[in-house]
Amino acid sequence: MAFSTRLTSSLWPTLAALRWAAPRQCRGLSTPQRPELSLDLEGIFPPLATPFSPTQEVDYAQLEGNLSRYASIPFRGLVVLGSNGEYPFLTHRERLEVVSCVRRALPRERLLLAGSGCESTQATIELTVSMAEAGADAALVVTPCYYRGAMTSAALVHHYTEVGDASPIPVVLYSVPANTGLDLPMEAVVTLAQHPNIIGIKDSGGDITRMGLMVHKTRQEDFQVLAGSAGFLLASYAVGVSGGVCALANILGAPLCQLDRLCREGQWQEACDLQHRLIEPNTAVTRRFGIPGLKKAMEWFGYYGGPCRAPLAPLSPTQVEELRSTFSTNGWL
Repeated sequence: MAFSTRLTSSLWPTLAALRWAAPRQCRGLSTPQRPELSLDLEGIFPPLATPFSPTQEVDYAQLEGNLSRYASIPFRGLVVLGSNGEYPFLTHRERLEVVSCVRRALPRERLLLAGSGCESTQATIELTVSMAEAGADAALVVTPCYYRGAMTSAALVHHYTEVGDASPIPVVLYSVPANTGLDLPMEAVVTLAQHPNIIGIKDSGGDITRMGLMVHKTRQEDFQVLAGSAGFLLASYAVGVSGGVCALANILGAPLCQLDRLCREGQWQEACDLQHRLIEPNTAVTRRFGIPGLKKAMEWFGYYGGPCRAPLAPLSPTQVEELRSTFSTNGWL
């Protein structure tokens, strides 16, 4: 154990030198300079939960209340209509109204990414155009997956190329295999990174080797990789990602922004200590209890969580206690 501690400690200066010697790059001595970025995605983005009233209508007043509380946290921007926003359960009208509501409340210097992925290419293009008109700065486009057996690399490249060509705003790819059963293939990502209007990917799979390889293979493109979960954020920064879209930021936004800062400043031991305390709460509100757990925990930290839309069911009293224990044992409650 002592040897392991000494070895780990000795690696922090090396990691810091490799990852943060210059901004935005995980560079060695011979790594070429990255091109200028069209839209800087560096930092933390919470994928907002959509508030519903007790009758399961979108509660825009509570959404505005949450936004006012998030205003003091140094997020790079916000993501709406992602997995944690119960995007599949919203009507077309509700999706546009949510984007408009958030845009009105959000300072212009903070980015607004809006989910616009649909199963067909035509529907995705139409919704992406509508999201741009509603005020989104970029579109987050999840992989179509209903016919996942037919979603070859070539099919996905064609889909995203058509969307990128037609979109009036930059496009960010979204790979979330836990929900779709589909990983966006590496060769497709590398090809799409060359498209002038496709500027990044949110990867929620948790494969650090894959994310590091994406950073490496797209380093000469206007393309950024975003970690899709707080549980592997530190490891993702070590291999060169630009930032994170993390469900836990709905609850612990300030600590996640602190983790982002510690990594950028090369304070790896402090970052590691903080990351350890975030892993179990993150697992609880993602894989273990999901969106009902996320919304319940939001209420303990001064935000409105409220109910989910059916068929998502609320937590049982036992699950609520288990969730609370996860946060308390890690020092957050």
